[in-house]
Amino acid sequence: MQRGITIAYGGFCYLLFLLTFLYAIAFVADFGVPRTIDRGPAVPAITALAVDIALLGLFAIQHSGMARSGFKHWLCRYLSAPLERSTYVLLSSLVLLLLFWQWKPLPGVIWSLQSPVVVALLYAIAALGWLIVLTSTFAINHFDLFGLRQVWLSAHGKPYKPVAFQEHFYYRLVRHPLMLGFIIAFWATPTMTVGHLLFAVISTAYMLLAIHFLEEPDLVAAHGEAYRDYQRRVPMICPRLGAGRSAHGRRHGST
Repeated sequence: MQRGITIAYGGFCYLLFLLTFLYAIAFVADFGVPRTIDRGPAVPAITALAVDIALLGLFAIQHSGMARSGFKHWLCRYLSAPLERSTYVLLSSLVLLLLFWQWKPLPGVIWSLQSPVVVALLYAIAALGWLIVLTSTFAINHFDLFGLRQVWLSAHGKPYKPVAFQEHFYYRLVRHPLMLGFIIAFWATPTMTVGHLLFAVISTAYMLLAIHFLEEPDLVAAHGEAYRDYQRRVPMICPRLGAGRSAHGRRHGST
């Protein structure tokens, strides 16, 4: 019974993530769903600005706060350890769905490109960004990242061991390809409204600050000189020519 509940919980959290991820693509691209970054109930600009900043701030606090080791240890006092990652995925998805639901558009236009070729090219670049996001998760361990591996091992009575990460594929070029994919997807748009710009600027700033001040210090603390060496050899976000050759075959831990 307990085994079935554990697997069902992990599966539900993962399914919710998949639905949230698909909605996020439509939300940012402004098509196919009722609420998008540029479509929703009209409110005064100052109200929209305050609500949108609060929603982005809530996501940042939840996403970074729950990822810290201190919070994980606290949570595991009340929750089975194999369910910790699935719970993180669940709450991250719920906060994002709240953002999609309550986001208030700021419709002023920064740029609007009309050439069909340019529009198609920008949508293709954005699609590439989302593809980088998704495939980056498989370049480490997709099922571990989203909690399925943890619940599966627990349900079958097997101990959990962190996944050793090979520096291959995108990770030979940049240390955080998943974040690079998000940045590409958020900025590659033929029509940049004030609301979209707000979303892109704050999201990009959050990612860069979280990487520098939270994620990378945690990785250095966990892996010491091995990760410092990786930092010296491989750029954080922007690839540079030849970065992948020196990284081949090295390892560091995944986050």
